[in-house]
Amino acid sequence: MLVGFGVAIVLAYWLPRFVSGREPAASALLIVLGWALFGWMPGLSETISPLGAPKAWETTSELCLIMGLFGVGLRIDSLTGKGRWAPTVRLLVIAMPLTILGVALLGWQAGGMTLVGALLLGAVLAPTDPVLAGDVQVGRPTEGGEHPVRYTLTTEAGLNDGLAFPFVHLALAIAGAGALTLGLAGEWLWRDVLYRIIVGALGGLVVGWLLGKVLFEYPRKNALAETEAGVFALAGVFVAYGATELLEGYGFIAAFVAGLRLRRSESGHAFHVRLHDFSESVEHALTSILLIGFGAAMPALLAALDLQGALIGLALIFVLRPLAGWVSLQGTALRGRERFVVAAYGVRGVGSIYYLAYAGSHLELTNEAQLWAIIAFTILASTMIHGFTAAFAVERATGEKQSD
Repeated sequence: MLVGFGVAIVLAYWLPRFVSGREPAASALLIVLGWALFGWMPGLSETISPLGAPKAWETTSELCLIMGLFGVGLRIDSLTGKGRWAPTVRLLVIAMPLTILGVALLGWQAGGMTLVGALLLGAVLAPTDPVLAGDVQVGRPTEGGEHPVRYTLTTEAGLNDGLAFPFVHLALAIAGAGALTLGLAGEWLWRDVLYRIIVGALGGLVVGWLLGKVLFEYPRKNALAETEAGVFALAGVFVAYGATELLEGYGFIAAFVAGLRLRRSESGHAFHVRLHDFSESVEHALTSILLIGFGAAMPALLAALDLQGALIGLALIFVLRPLAGWVSLQGTALRGRERFVVAAYGVRGVGSIYYLAYAGSHLELTNEAQLWAIIAFTILASTMIHGFTAAFAVERATGEKQSD
């Protein structure tokens, strides 16, 4: 198995160099190679499947996400500029709820799911993935050149994982109560929407500010930033995420905001690159293991896939997300090809694995096998479709010179 994991990782990152791309292209190959190398082993797929052991998948994907979100926050060099955040806000406030609604309706009407299962499906599939979206995001810290297309896709991926969580909680609350009541809706609104989002943002701001002081200012003549030890990125993520979760806030929002706030401290310092590169290396290592394992579990996950489930996944990729994104971006500075790329290129991946594993470890789900089948198919299709075309599409939209 160790030999197989090693071969899969080398091939997944080597083969895309003949086509294009980095993480998204590699992610599809990691899944496919995991499937090819391990999926045929008798009983292995069922043993490691998240259907039977959701907690392990929840924990691993959780670590991938918080490292990825912190790194995404560190990537963003500038926060200011006229209308810079307008496309991101529109994608979060308009496109994501529309996507959740569209997927939920398809799951309910076409997939024959319960209301809870359909809502959970929409919440799980709506957020784009901060971990697998390297080809569509801005570059490393201090590199500059933050084109509006890349900037929008980066900031959206940094925030929408945390902002999709309220809808996951709503589905679980309805399942626990047996029905959606006015009292449940009110409690969900103030606790899961308002309180947890605000605490997540504040937690990230405070930890990011404190980490900046510790790394760059005290003691002034012997600051920790001079050590060039990127492991402090891990410390920052753990503190921001853990402290916020203890306060019942959204740790994913805190991880992203902490990286964003830390980036404002001594913004031109080369240590930000060191922190980013370390967090990215940890994220890549965890993600590689996770996706190879996901590929190995594919035979068990896809056993419950039917034509309706596959069509729901394809509808999300080709119709729902592009249409919702296009509508939400009306009135922004993005035009033509830029608008299309932002609307269409939202990779599904580690975030979806986490949310469904989280739900499965907290509640007995009626449609669990069907949900995992649709999620697995959609992730595989998204990483292949988006992964192998993202570099070309974004380069065309931004006018960048294509890499060899």
